[in-house]
Amino acid sequence: MAMADHSAIEWTEATWNPTTGCDRISTGCDNCYALTLAKRLKAMGSAKYQNDGDPRTSGPGFAVTVHPDAVRLPLRWQQPRMVFVNSMSDLFHARVPTSFIHEVFDVMAATPQHTYQILTKRAARLAKVAHLFDWPDNVWMGVSVEDAGQLARLDHLRQVPAAVRFVSAEPLLGPVPTIDLTGMHWVIVGGESGPSARPMAPDWARTVRDRCVDDGVPFFFKQWGGRTPKAGGRTLDGCIWNEMPATDRVPVAV
Repeated sequence: MAMADHSAIEWTEATWNPTTGCDRISTGCDNCYALTLAKRLKAMGSAKYQNDGDPRTSGPGFAVTVHPDAVRLPLRWQQPRMVFVNSMSDLFHARVPTSFIHEVFDVMAATPQHTYQILTKRAARLAKVAHLFDWPDNVWMGVSVEDAGQLARLDHLRQVPAAVRFVSAEPLLGPVPTIDLTGMHWVIVGGESGPSARPMAPDWARTVRDRCVDDGVPFFFKQWGGRTPKAGGRTLDGCIWNEMPATDRVPVAV
C-alpha cells in the first residue's frame, strides 16, 4: 500500500506533491520553507529535488518540475484523509501545463473519500483556467494573502466554483483591515517561522478573527511563529481556534 506523507501542518493530515518547485512572486515568499526543505532534500539525494533550474529564481533543487509518477498515488490510499496538494509547489504556476493539472483533477475526482486542499499565490492564472476543470465537492481551493497588497487574490478566487474557498493569511505580514470574506468558507491565520521570521502583530490576527466571527466564516489560528513553528504557541487571546468548514473529518492539532 502506498502511504501518503504525514503532515505536521495543523489543518491537514497528509501532503501530495505531483509537482515540486516554485519561485518568488511576492513578499510572502521571501523566507519560503519549501525552498529551504528542497535544498536539504537535494543534498540527501531525493530524486524529486535534483532540478536546479535558474538559481536566480528557483534555487538548488527547486525548479518547477512535474512528476507524472506521483499523480496516481492517492488511488492507492485506502484510508480517507485530508490532503494538502503541493505543499512543495504551486499547482497553478505558469510552468505547470493545464494538461497536467487536468490529470491531478481527474485523480481527485476519482477518490471522493479524500478531501483535497489546494493553495496558490497564482490567483490570476487560477481564475483564468478554472473553467477548464470540473470541481468535485472534495476539492477545496485557497489563496495566500500575506498583506493588504494581495487582497485582489480573493477577487480571483471568488470566480472559482470550488465547494470550499479558503484564505491562508500565513505568514500574515501586515494589517488587512479591508479584507472582504464574501464567498469565502474558511480562513487560516499564522505567523512566519524560521531563523529570519518576521513578527506578526496581534491586532493583525485579531482583525481577521473578528471579521470571521462577524461574517460567520470558520477561523483557524495556526501559530504565532518565531524561530520554530511552535515557538509562540497557538493561542489567540487565550483561545485555540480550530474551526474548519463543515466536514466529517477534522484534523487533530499537533
